[in-house]
Amino acid sequence: MSTGIVMAPVMNLLHILFLAVLQNMAPLRSFMISEDVTYDCIDIYKQPGLDHPLLKNHTIQMKPSVSRPELNNQFGKNKTYKKKMGCPDGTVPILRSSKEYISNAQLFAEKNFHPLSSDSPGTHIVGVRSSNGSYRGVEAWFNGFPLNIERDQASYSQVYIGSGLNNEVNFIQTGYMINPSVFGDGRLWTYGFWKGKDGKGCYNTACPGFVQVSREFPIGKPAGPEVPDWTHCSIHQDKGTGNWWLTILDVSNAPNIDIGYWPKELFNLISNGANMVGVGGVVQASHSGPSPPMGNGNFPNGDRMGSAIITNIEVLDSNYEQSRMDSFPIEKLVDSPNCYGLGMGKVKRFHITHLGFFFNYGGPGGNSCGI
Repeated sequence: MSTGIVMAPVMNLLHILFLAVLQNMAPLRSFMISEDVTYDCIDIYKQPGLDHPLLKNHTIQMKPSVSRPELNNQFGKNKTYKKKMGCPDGTVPILRSSKEYISNAQLFAEKNFHPLSSDSPGTHIVGVRSSNGSYRGVEAWFNGFPLNIERDQASYSQVYIGSGLNNEVNFIQTGYMINPSVFGDGRLWTYGFWKGKDGKGCYNTACPGFVQVSREFPIGKPAGPEVPDWTHCSIHQDKGTGNWWLTILDVSNAPNIDIGYWPKELFNLISNGANMVGVGGVVQASHSGPSPPMGNGNFPNGDRMGSAIITNIEVLDSNYEQSRMDSFPIEKLVDSPNCYGLGMGKVKRFHITHLGFFFNYGGPGGNSCGI
């Protein structure tokens, strides 16, 4: 009997059990972001992320062993995470999930495309990566824009780490996403994604795996009304535990925000760092053929540098020493140059110049770009 045949009923059973856990958890407090988006304050030790079978004996890590450096003189404002929810001590904010959201998130996770996998029909990527690891982390400043995305399309940015061996992949990414089929609306959301040792993966807290630690800032949340919306994210491996932390590196001398982490038990290829780090933009075309816009949806001309910018890209090497990404060999990724493009240049803010990558939408094909 094949592994796939055995795993299918097991995963279906886990899905049913996960839904039952969500329905039986009694929140101590709830926060309604909009009519259809509510976060419940759940006991940190009873959060759904810990229900993953690989985390049966996991002990929650409340904070990183060593905090990431709080860099000064950054540009922009991290407006996405400004509004605190303020769950009571001992609880964490978990998105109240419908059966449809969980099913859709798992379905999209199965076909998630990333630079460690083979090509996926209808999916296009623009970005840069460095694959001469071992790497312990990556961080970057990037922006997100509201776009008109069809129900069966998706457009998102990503900052990621990963390793691949034969046909197996371990992968973690974070960024902005517009994906109506997953979130049920066309808003810009922050998100986190992982794929681990069992070949399965998941977004945010739609299924077990991610351990939420912050009681004020959830892993996935609708972005604010600001255009563009900027954030400064870090994915890094903890020195003491080997867990992979998601941290928002704040500005204005505010402390870093440690959202939570993906436990080391979920992975088998990134126990001692990841082979690859990268950043970029990704789109998923609709079944009817058209590909969606990337970034702000505008093709750059003389007065616009690009559709989206990712800058201040820093990498942690195997010794946890931090360097700019251009200190390592960089590979550019543009799989559909008629529709999307990539530029590289300098971004100057607060009298400091940083390397930036500009992800473009348009090209000779314009809005008629197909799959």
